[in-house]
Amino acid sequence: MTILSLARFQFAMTTVYHFFFVPFSIGTAFIVAIMESMYVSTKDETYKKMAKYWGNIFLLSFAVGVVTGLIQEFQFGMNWSDYSRFMGDIFGAPLALEALLSFFMESTFIGLWVFTWKKVRPGVHLFFIWMTSIGSLTSALWILTANSFMQHPVGYEVKGGRAVMVDFGALLKNPQLWYEYGHVILNAIMMGGVIIAGLTAFQLLKNKKLSEANKKFYKKSMRIGLLFALIFSIGGIALGDVQMQYLIKEQPMKFAATEDVFTTTGKHAPWTVVGIADMKEHKVKDNIDIPYALSILSYHKTTGAVTGMNELNAQYKKKYGKNLDYYPPVNTLFYSFRIMCAIGAWIFLVSLVGLIMTREKSKKPLAQRRWALWCIAITTFLPFIGNTAGWFVTEFGRIPWTVYGLFTIAESVSPNVSVGSLLTSNIVYFVLFTTLAITLIWLIVRELRKDPSEAIEPKFKKVLDPFDKEAF
Repeated sequence: MTILSLARFQFAMTTVYHFFFVPFSIGTAFIVAIMESMYVSTKDETYKKMAKYWGNIFLLSFAVGVVTGLIQEFQFGMNWSDYSRFMGDIFGAPLALEALLSFFMESTFIGLWVFTWKKVRPGVHLFFIWMTSIGSLTSALWILTANSFMQHPVGYEVKGGRAVMVDFGALLKNPQLWYEYGHVILNAIMMGGVIIAGLTAFQLLKNKKLSEANKKFYKKSMRIGLLFALIFSIGGIALGDVQMQYLIKEQPMKFAATEDVFTTTGKHAPWTVVGIADMKEHKVKDNIDIPYALSILSYHKTTGAVTGMNELNAQYKKKYGKNLDYYPPVNTLFYSFRIMCAIGAWIFLVSLVGLIMTREKSKKPLAQRRWALWCIAITTFLPFIGNTAGWFVTEFGRIPWTVYGLFTIAESVSPNVSVGSLLTSNIVYFVLFTTLAITLIWLIVRELRKDPSEAIEPKFKKVLDPFDKEAF
């Protein structure tokens, strides 16, 4: 164990745990806002119950996401101080906007939304949840603005050994940002739909005898969840395809690694379905290929060569220096990419079939098809895996850089941390995150046990004396 490996593990661990909850809260907040919008427009009380019921699930994910986000920022300053010194002028601006604008707006309107169900008009209350959702959407925008600079630096100059921002507008116009942001948001809303549909499926599997009101509630929840999962899975797949074509030009090493391409292909590039990358000999073993398929996937035509990692590594050695190995962890990228794509395709298929089964004309209701309910229920967990695999592709594909072409991972780590301190903090963070995850699951299960008809805002005992012991 080295300082660098432990620091990298800690960054990966805190990022993965945090990103379990970020798309969870973004997606559920957006769908809850849609549900309340339908209540305001139709006056159907079922939609109001849905907004309250699923809104409680959103609140739990938001609370845990805040805690994990704070820990992630703390380890940045502790383990990556040299990176912070190099990138502080650029990284600080979008992070400040995220905290002072987006997070402030999100946390303020969450409070207003939770405690004012009967205190303001429905239209005003609807405004609160939409502002909460917009706050979460813009929060992701500022975070990804910083991350996109790390992938594709723009609008900067290097002065005194530091990257200095010269054009903030260039950061917002960065094409990497909009591909990345669009892909993240589409998949976050898809995840929200999957979670609502999946948790509904668990409820239907558990409760065989339901009141008519609850049947209506769960049917509408299932339909909305599956609809959003279907629409946004299609959007995520389509934008992911466009994003990969962008990577062919801007980050060809990352793209070649996701496809196990060590040697530059001919004009008819085969697609490797499975294979094992040998990082010592820089070639693929035990591979199964489909002729022409990679050219079709990459360029949407049967001709088109893909530059191999061996050639790209030689180019980078001439451009950036011979003392580095520019190969990313190929097997990790190759299988992470396939896991992500397979999960996206599965969610599309399950959502499509589920929607067909929930039609009014369906001969047998979905609630009576236990095998279908189990498929939807198990799918609840897949977006967490798919999002993690997607981030593996994004972040591991940048190795050996923290800022592409400017600053390496080895240069970024803090000089004053020790193996002992990092090992201790890794253990503490892992235990803390695991405890938070278990607690969140327990609280969600507890919320799901409540009858949807009893979904009401919190009630507090009136206390006239603010100094009374029961006031707090």
